[in-house]
Amino acid sequence: MSRAAVTTAASASSAPSAPSAPSASSVPSAPGTAAEPGATRPERAGGTGRRPVALAAGLLAGLAVLVLLAMVSVAVGSRSVPLSTVLDALLAPDGSADHTVIRDLRVPRTLIGIGVGAALGLAGALMQSLTRNPLADPGLLGVNQGAAFGVTAAIGLLGVSDPSLYVWFAFAGAAGAAALAYALGSAGRSGGGPVRLTLAGVALGMVFNAAASAILRTDTATFDRMRFWLTGSLAGIGGDVAVRLAPFLAAGLVLGLLLAKPLNALALGDEAGRALGVSVARTRGLTAIAVTLLCGAATAAAGPLWFVGLAVPHAVRALTGPDQRWVLPYTVVLAPVVLLGSDVLGRVVAAPAEVQVGIMCAAVGAPVFVLLARRRRLAAL
Repeated sequence: MSRAAVTTAASASSAPSAPSAPSASSVPSAPGTAAEPGATRPERAGGTGRRPVALAAGLLAGLAVLVLLAMVSVAVGSRSVPLSTVLDALLAPDGSADHTVIRDLRVPRTLIGIGVGAALGLAGALMQSLTRNPLADPGLLGVNQGAAFGVTAAIGLLGVSDPSLYVWFAFAGAAGAAALAYALGSAGRSGGGPVRLTLAGVALGMVFNAAASAILRTDTATFDRMRFWLTGSLAGIGGDVAVRLAPFLAAGLVLGLLLAKPLNALALGDEAGRALGVSVARTRGLTAIAVTLLCGAATAAAGPLWFVGLAVPHAVRALTGPDQRWVLPYTVVLAPVVLLGSDVLGRVVAAPAEVQVGIMCAAVGAPVFVLLARRRRLAAL
């Protein structure tokens, strides 16, 4: 090596080194970015800990409103009674006329209203999550139309007149409609995507509507007996119907609430859901079963009611966000509030007569839904 090269190497080794770049741990994070490794637990909890508490408090407040509205529903009718009389009838009945009306007519009507409202609301939330469509309706799979066709066929073709019997025909029609929609939407190599499932349900719903209309047009007696049920009503529902439908409503509610976690995973997409360990086909099948149980029992009890399962989950999602662990319980609580409120309002505005709850739900729910739908940004799923 030459003397010049040695001199150059020595001078390079003795030159001062450039200042090193600051480490990642020494650079402060910008506001709003992910928490730094050194962030304390209270700081992390402060960003997210209060929201679940607030949502839980809101859910409890909704339950309190539902209980109060149930008491009002029992007290209000063609002849209103004081709340003190309602409590006496529930706790210490004495066989008086007021107590008999409250226990035999108004209490079953209120309980059916709570069950039907919870069922339709939860079915709507499940359908909107399954199809990833915030404007989806429980009738999207043709379940409501199938139940209505079952009742129409039972009355018009088989001569069934006992409401406790045609409940089973409504449930069979709902189950058959859901099974057909799922089978048609899942046929082929691509499987049952949300779009195909929706198209199959809409097509089947139109077929069931046409078949039910054909029966009603050819049988005037059937039309006269069906016209009030087809509008949707909670009046005249006895305790025997409530007892028959309770197992189906309970099973549908439990199954629907248990689907919150897998539906959250599928909201990220089918591939992401599979990566998280969720069976797409199983989740869709269980959701279809839950919707069948809920819509079939609710439609059999009160007739086809609209806007409850459409507007309430959409409004709830605007309040809670897309997390199904909050959307589903909130919907189960608030949908009966809307249905019972509409029923009570229908008894008040036309006293001593009443406006059917199906008409009131449309009158109350449609403007609210239009207002929500006209927002620039729909509540995300």
